[in-house]
Amino acid sequence: MSLNKLYLFFGILSLFIILQTTDYAFAQNATNTRSDIQDITYTAKFVCGSIPDDTGPLRPGHYDTAISVLNKKNYEINVLWNAVINDGPASNAVLKTLNAEKSTGITCRDIKDIFGITAKEVVEGFIIIRVPVDSLRGFDNEQIISDYSQDALNLLDVQVFYTANALSTLPHEVAQEKISFYIIQDFTNKIPKESFRKPLDVTLPSTLNELSDTEQKVKFVLAKKYDLDNKDLEKIIIRIKSVSVGVGALLDDHAISLHVVKPQINS
Repeated sequence: MSLNKLYLFFGILSLFIILQTTDYAFAQNATNTRSDIQDITYTAKFVCGSIPDDTGPLRPGHYDTAISVLNKKNYEINVLWNAVINDGPASNAVLKTLNAEKSTGITCRDIKDIFGITAKEVVEGFIIIRVPVDSLRGFDNEQIISDYSQDALNLLDVQVFYTANALSTLPHEVAQEKISFYIIQDFTNKIPKESFRKPLDVTLPSTLNELSDTEQKVKFVLAKKYDLDNKDLEKIIIRIKSVSVGVGALLDDHAISLHVVKPQINS
C-alpha cells in the first residue's frame, strides 16, 4: 500500500471516530437534558376584589380573574397549583388530575377560599401551575414524552380572563321616562317667551315602583337650564301633558382582557 493511500485510510478512520464520538456526546447531552427537566410551570397573574376609592393600586372598580386550564394531550396529566399573594403568604399545593382533552378552571372564589379571605378588598398575586415530568409515565412506567422541544412540552393551554367594572352593579338596562309638558307662566322672566304654551319634552332616568313628583322633576331641569333657585321655581307654572316609560341604553362600564400563558421549563 502506498504512503498516500495509507494517509487517506488513517484520515478516514480518524474522521469516523470523531463523528462517532460527537454523536455519542450529543446523545449523552440530550439524555442529560431530559433527565434535568423537573417540571413544566405556568404562572398567571390574578386580581380579585374591589377598590372603592383612589387609594390604588388600580383605578376604583371591581376586578375578577378566571383561569382556564386545558389538557391538550390524549393522556391524563397531574397538575399541582398554588396561589401566592403579593407581599403575603403562599398556599399549599392543590392536586388536580386532568383527563385527556379535559379542562378545569380557577376563579377568584377558589383563590379567596384557599386563604379563607372573606373581605371584598382587592387581592393581587400569582397562580403557579406545575406539571411534574416524573408523573408523565405510562402503565409500564415508560416515559410518555418523547419530544423535549419547547412546543412539545407545552402540555396545557392556560388562558387568563380578566374583567374590570367601574360600576357597583352588573351591566343592566336603565328605565327612562319621557315627560311631555307645557310652560304656562313664568313670573321670573328668566325663561324665553317663545317656550311658553308649546309642547316640550324631557327624558329622565326612572326607578320602577317608586313614587315621584313629575312636576318637580321638570322644574329641576328648568332650574339647571335657566339658573333658577327654589324661590324662582315657585313662580313658574307648568302643566304635564303625558308621561311614558321605556328602556334606555345598557348601563355598562367594564373592560375585559385575555392572556395566554406560556410554559417555563424548570430543571
